[in-house]
Amino acid sequence: MNKAEDYAIELRRIVKRFPGVIANNGIDLKIRRGEIHCLLGENGAGKTTLMRILYGLYQPDQGEILVNNQKINISSPRIALQHHIGMVHQHFKLVPTLSVEENIILGLDEGTGPFTNFRKVRKRISLIANQYGLSLDPRTKIWQLAGGKQQQVEILKALYREVEILIMDEPTSVLTPQEVEKLFTTLRFLVKNGLTIIFITHKLDEVMKVSDRVTVLRKGKVIATIPTQETDKETLARLMVGREVIFCLKKNPVKKKEKILEVKDLHVLNDRGLPAVCGLSFELYGGEILGIAGVSGNGQNELAEVLTGLRKLIKGEIYLDGQDITHCSTREINKLKVAHIPAERIRVGIVPTLSVSENLILNKYFYSPFSRGEFLNYKAIKENAQAMISEYQILTPHYQIPVRILSGGNIQKIILARELSCDPRMIIAMHPTYGLDIGATEQVRQTLLSQREKGAGILLISEDLEEIISLADRIMVMFGGKTMGILEGENIDLERIGLMMAGTKYRGEKM
Repeated sequence: MNKAEDYAIELRRIVKRFPGVIANNGIDLKIRRGEIHCLLGENGAGKTTLMRILYGLYQPDQGEILVNNQKINISSPRIALQHHIGMVHQHFKLVPTLSVEENIILGLDEGTGPFTNFRKVRKRISLIANQYGLSLDPRTKIWQLAGGKQQQVEILKALYREVEILIMDEPTSVLTPQEVEKLFTTLRFLVKNGLTIIFITHKLDEVMKVSDRVTVLRKGKVIATIPTQETDKETLARLMVGREVIFCLKKNPVKKKEKILEVKDLHVLNDRGLPAVCGLSFELYGGEILGIAGVSGNGQNELAEVLTGLRKLIKGEIYLDGQDITHCSTREINKLKVAHIPAERIRVGIVPTLSVSENLILNKYFYSPFSRGEFLNYKAIKENAQAMISEYQILTPHYQIPVRILSGGNIQKIILARELSCDPRMIIAMHPTYGLDIGATEQVRQTLLSQREKGAGILLISEDLEEIISLADRIMVMFGGKTMGILEGENIDLERIGLMMAGTKYRGEKM
């Protein structure tokens, strides 16, 4: 298949520069009509930038775009849609208070004014949904839908606009395992009915499961394009990182020590004053990793914030090593050697205007050797920064530059270095490998296992089930702010966890 007419999309010598960074460096990419083509790459490899260029959100500094063998200039998403190119973003672009049908026609001429013919709209939505095997009530409000159904709305929005090429950016990040399987079934059905799909992901299992071909990007360049049937996870990982990657973590049998954390009947409100955690009780022991599994928005964030003093509870008790810390401040909890890797790295994890070296001591600048009375010891701060930059492979031009100019992955490394270098008693790790490439992910997971060996109690909150299953000794599943049960040993099963994440007990078992 070498003829130009065999390709739905051709990108030729695409270059995109940002201040101090070449995100795309002369990229050539060909997408065959009627295939699922995965774009795979570590953090900062340039895959999302490349697709934003194709969708008109960015303009290339150099290069050409061909759609159906015709050279075009895609200056905006509206122009992309005119050429039948659509995009489903990682974070859905839906209005929660509007219905499915209102979201689908939002921005279209037929969706403006008080005289919209919803009967006609509803009929067309139903026809498209039936054609592509989707099942949605057009009158349902978005806030009433689970993540998988909301994603179907996004796909329907694109199909309603008659797209032929659909870009999907990290589409499984908010889905349960069962919803992921349904999505893959939908994608195969879409391709069978004539669509071409570009699938951005960092999950190797998904690449192997759903794609026809895969293109690997590294540091803004195409490393290889391979038919999926002719490769494997190990080869793809090596192409992404440039070295061998350890997939199978060596985890010694758990050696439970004394009880570190005890949570009793915890009740917490979210930012809107609604119940987020409802009567939660559990225990965490030294030398174990307790994984918290659940679809985003089921109380995990509020739980972590209460345990670290960032949010007040309305009822319940929290004990650390037998000491009541229910109403302690963040600094008081930090002094008890509680490390916190927050979900929102920019808002909570760093001070963007401070330097790399200063961010690395935010939780200990008031201790020796970093302070001498009221004065900071800049020599000790510099030596600490240089050691952490080397150990955690933080890519930064200098230890004194403001941390805000670094990539998200390198900011995450700074937070990890700061929090895990203090011999913590307990670690609350929220999405600790989010935004990290495969090599850095491997390093972080090994570090967590090392802390477990030292006797730390680790609360691992993650939406990556592969990560939780590979690291956790026990797994607590949360749904609607409550626990659906705690699994361990042979009971840790992907299907079982997925059902519990959706609020369903596993085949009638009692929790």
